Amino acid sequence: MKICIVGASGKLGQYMVQHALDRGDEVVGVCRAQSVEKLQRFGDRIAVVPGDTNDRDVIRRAVAGCDGVLTVLVPWGVRQYATGTAQAVLDFAPPGARLIFSCGWHITRDGQDVYPLSLRVFVAVFGWLARLARFADLSDQVEACRRVFASDTRWTVVRGSDLQEGDSQGLPVWSRHVGDPVLASNITRRIDFALFMVEALRNDELLHEAPAIVSCQSPSALAARQPCDT
Repeated sequence: MKICIVGASGKLGQYMVQHALDRGDEVVGVCRAQSVEKLQRFGDRIAVVPGDTNDRDVIRRAVAGCDGVLTVLVPWGVRQYATGTAQAVLDFAPPGARLIFSCGWHITRDGQDVYPLSLRVFVAVFGWLARLARFADLSDQVEACRRVFASDTRWTVVRGSDLQEGDSQGLPVWSRHVGDPVLASNITRRIDFALFMVEALRNDELLHEAPAIVSCQSPSALAARQPCDT
């Protein structure tokens, strides 16, 4: 499978590159020009297209001929960076390509998620401060996902819980709504978030789903008797 990873130089992106290479995929990575050196450890095993991920020409060239596109949606700045990235992928990915997007639990598809007070306070306070400082705009990520949800492409939006570093614990478990008991632990290894993204490329059960994920070894997943898939 030929896949494009948009945002390949970040921590999540680099994990996705490694998982994809481990599966024998052909990888094209997109990252800002100043971050290309972060991908040097992969050598000539991947092709790199440098440029901003919301640059439509960059995305058009990077996704050409790809069977799947993994996109890290980041709401940096206040210039609709995430929205521009998502729209470019939606517009230029080949017909029938599998499109997987990443975001946080704060995104809701159907309004049925039930968020803990701590998350609601964090989103409200951080969102206000980040926008005031012109550092990030969480509403941009909301709009980006709204456009994905409304599209007729073969999309999946993976919503990550709080992330931690560490060795893989296996493929995370998921549920459709934040607030479901299996998700209560609110923790996932970043390497496993990346694993879920890469595995979703081949899992049509996740078509037009917005799975919220949690570590399969978290207390809430174990209490729900959800087994790990390694």
